[in-house]
Amino acid sequence: QISANGPATKRTIKAIDKHSVHQICSGQVVLSLATAVKELVENSIDAGATNIDVKLKDYGAEQVEVSDNGKGVEEANFEGLTLKHHTSKLKDFSDLIHVETFGFRGEALSSLCALSDLSVVTCHESSQVGTKLVFDHKGHLVQKSPHPRQQGTTVSLQQLFCTLPVRYKEFQRNIKKEYAKMIHVLQSYCIISTGVRINCSNQNGQGKRSTVLSTSGSQSMRDSIGAVFGPKQLQSLVPFQQVSPSENIIEEYGLTDADLPSQLFIITGFVSRGDHGVGRSATDRQFFFINNRPCDPLKVTKVVNEVYHMYNRHQYPFVALNIAVASECVDVNVTPDKRQIFLQEEKLLLAVLKTSLINMYEAGVNKISLNYTPIPSTKDMEPVIQRPKSSLNLAGLKAAFSSHHSPSSGNKSSMTKVANGGPTQKTLQDLAKCSIVGRSVLDERSDNSYTPPEGPELQTELCPLSKDDAVSPNAKRVRKENPDSPTECNSETVLVDVAVSIERRTVPLQFSLQELAGKIRRLQDQQKQRASEKLCYRRFRAKINPGENQSAEEELKKEISKDMFREMEIIGQFNLGFIITKLASDIFMIDQHATDEKYNFEILQQHTVLQGQKLIVPQKLHLTAISENVLIENIEIFRKNGFEFLIDEDAQVMERVKLVSLPTSKNWTFGPADIEELIFMLTDSPGVMCRPSRVRQMFASRACRKSVMIGTALSGSEMKKLVVHMGEIEHPWNCPHGRPTMRHLANLDIISQD
Repeated sequence: QISANGPATKRTIKAIDKHSVHQICSGQVVLSLATAVKELVENSIDAGATNIDVKLKDYGAEQVEVSDNGKGVEEANFEGLTLKHHTSKLKDFSDLIHVETFGFRGEALSSLCALSDLSVVTCHESSQVGTKLVFDHKGHLVQKSPHPRQQGTTVSLQQLFCTLPVRYKEFQRNIKKEYAKMIHVLQSYCIISTGVRINCSNQNGQGKRSTVLSTSGSQSMRDSIGAVFGPKQLQSLVPFQQVSPSENIIEEYGLTDADLPSQLFIITGFVSRGDHGVGRSATDRQFFFINNRPCDPLKVTKVVNEVYHMYNRHQYPFVALNIAVASECVDVNVTPDKRQIFLQEEKLLLAVLKTSLINMYEAGVNKISLNYTPIPSTKDMEPVIQRPKSSLNLAGLKAAFSSHHSPSSGNKSSMTKVANGGPTQKTLQDLAKCSIVGRSVLDERSDNSYTPPEGPELQTELCPLSKDDAVSPNAKRVRKENPDSPTECNSETVLVDVAVSIERRTVPLQFSLQELAGKIRRLQDQQKQRASEKLCYRRFRAKINPGENQSAEEELKKEISKDMFREMEIIGQFNLGFIITKLASDIFMIDQHATDEKYNFEILQQHTVLQGQKLIVPQKLHLTAISENVLIENIEIFRKNGFEFLIDEDAQVMERVKLVSLPTSKNWTFGPADIEELIFMLTDSPGVMCRPSRVRQMFASRACRKSVMIGTALSGSEMKKLVVHMGEIEHPWNCPHGRPTMRHLANLDIISQD
């Protein structure tokens, strides 16, 4: 192995010490707060618990505690409880085929020991008193003492990820996102674990402990869904009805009758009706299980959503489906979190699922026909615009900017001269004709190399000693093509005896190979510098057409900072719709309406406080516990959006929040659906000011109406104001309706070099 700083060094391959291996592997098993809670809840369910209580402090950043009323841990198992790969679930690998428990690797508690300060209080069903166990980071039992407890086990984690400094810092910084993901994972166990009461609560600082999730322990999946998401969600659901795959779908998946074992899969659960309005704006309530194990079957998820979009193309369904299959047809030992699962006969499962869902909706579960005609999106339509009659290369603008950008005065292109004496359209036409001087004579050589002649002397042309007419034509050409070449001769290198001929002067020169080689190297370095400068000019490579809008936007984000807009020089207005600007050697085109619209839109987004209208009677929202908490913690954001609530933190879960005021604005009305959308956005980005999509639509409409229109002639100061505004907003690259605000046209240096 060769060291970066010196010669080769020998390195012996050795085994990593056990403690390092333990830490490395543990960080791969427990990746997040959700994984930690999942592992502890699964242990409780495997222990036969019917009552599981999850308690968090500061969203889990300070402490995670999971208690159950399961069988407890026998004293003989205290030492091996947290050791790596110690388990009672398997004896050898062959047992894995028939495993029915959630856990089987013996990794969870061992990994949690390595990542946190872990303690256990347990009381086995055969014991009279409980025992408190304290473990070190290696999983070794370091303290054991009697502790009062009913039958069951409590596992407590302090300072999760404290042994991994980088991950710990990120975990603390993103704790609310981690918390939201954990709740979503816990919801899946609440739905599938019938007969088990699961409760989750959180306490911030010394404040009151609040319940965020609770089920009653019903034997029905439907009741568990209602307990987690409320009765309103239940009203939109229908039970899944399984049928055999149809012939056309069998053919679609490339199956034959021989591939169709009867009743290999049994699918049960619930999905949303296909009616518009009963679905979700996102896939946040989709839960899939294989043999009661929560998982993420990507192909199954895709099929469900594709079929649903055939009936309700703008929303996503609520899904809770359990797929029962023989254990020998499943491999759950794929990823550390066991969320990815391999299935035999997966195509058959997809065929059954697709046929069943289509049959449910077609049979009258909802009354919408499958034979719909897709409505083309306006952003998919290619606008048409007359190509400007200008030698400036604007081909392709028609595909990037909307057709209504052509001014009402006609299709003739026009360039409005800036009031302070800016260039006219002819000036822009001349941009493409520019050329750069200063190419080195060595440019004519393909390899940029030079081999000096041998010998101490050579005959060469001199720069003029006295008069220009004494210089040969070739020497003049060299000076013209290479203005950087010296204009004075070094007198020390010229011999006294100078032979002057009538036609041209030549002198024998004293020659130094070392000096000449140095000059050649300097020339080559200059050429390399010019080449690198030419490359750096090509920062903007995306063409002006809809297919490259995303690439163009990414380039602008990377190369243009906010302060650069103020530095841009206004060249003029093109076609009464576009501002042409120059920054260094780059020329840009800015859509005057789109950029003004985006500025006005962001100002409305940031500063507008919508006025609310009081309801005659407060309205119950039946939000889930986690949604109630998100709303309460972000109450100011809801108020800025015009929503007012009555909060009763002592009330039961799902009844703590009542709506008392709704935002109204002329013809726009808002309701509970907008509240749910806000909650969804704030779950991912807590504390960040946001607006429901319908409020954004309203602001976009207002911003459009108050912005500079296409066809409006602008003065130099008016154009400068619009450009400067682009540097004062967060996302200046496209308007609220999706049109680009700015595109790179050309680089003058590249034009002149070409």
